[in-house]
Amino acid sequence: MRTIRLASNVSKELGGLLRYWRDVRGVSQLALSLDAGISQRQISFIESGRSVPGRQTLLDLAQSLEVPLRERNMLLLSAGYAPMYSEAGWSTQEMARVSAAARRVLEQQEPFPALVMDRYWNVLEVSRSTLHFFNCFIDMTARTGPRNMLHLIFDPQGLRPHIANWEVVARSLIQRVRRESLGQVIDPQTRHLLDALFAYPEVRAEWQSQGFSGSESGLPMVPLGFLHQGAVLNYFSMVSTVGTPLTVASQELRIECMFPADDATDALHLELMKTLNDDDAEG
Repeated sequence: MRTIRLASNVSKELGGLLRYWRDVRGVSQLALSLDAGISQRQISFIESGRSVPGRQTLLDLAQSLEVPLRERNMLLLSAGYAPMYSEAGWSTQEMARVSAAARRVLEQQEPFPALVMDRYWNVLEVSRSTLHFFNCFIDMTARTGPRNMLHLIFDPQGLRPHIANWEVVARSLIQRVRRESLGQVIDPQTRHLLDALFAYPEVRAEWQSQGFSGSESGLPMVPLGFLHQGAVLNYFSMVSTVGTPLTVASQELRIECMFPADDATDALHLELMKTLNDDDAEG
């Protein structure tokens, strides 16, 4: 009796998770059935807790629903199976080749800033020029704890006072967090991050649902403008991710490279980096 009761509870938990992901994707049982090659009746039985699918069947359903790898592990656990996707971190041997490739990108991005971040915008590694650049505005060594790029931009004690178009940038970043959340799902940790951002002064609740009409600069992107010695240095970013990831860390990793958004910024940035490098050489 105990085993039967446990199996029933497992089935109900799995059924709720599967139904959740189907609802998130706006997919009917019939559409999921056709895409995954699994009968609608079997999907119905899984969601109602009447049956537990085989491991491969569950993986096929997760693939069809584009469930992120971390959450696929949760689906597997809820069905009584061992997790399939490694959750080894950025600095582990398992991630060594990916980490080395990311560092190569950082080196090739010099003298412009580049960062490696995780799913929640926590900074894992930065290029030398990135530290030089941000130290032009704040003392990065004074930032204790994990460095989170969003908190750095929203914090009045961080980069916020040095961003010329802060409100435009902040609103666009709120929209970007929602748009780029892994699997386009606001998971609890992403929700916690958004709540923390909205707790900062002058961050308005309507930014969460308010559509963003575009850049007022006439550029084809929203520039991030930094105030430095009476000039505004405008940048935009390009984001790289790992193709066909098979571990949680590799799927959640992103490399953000910053580029000058105009010729004036290009020239000013190169001059700024030259000055900082000359100061380092003298030191």
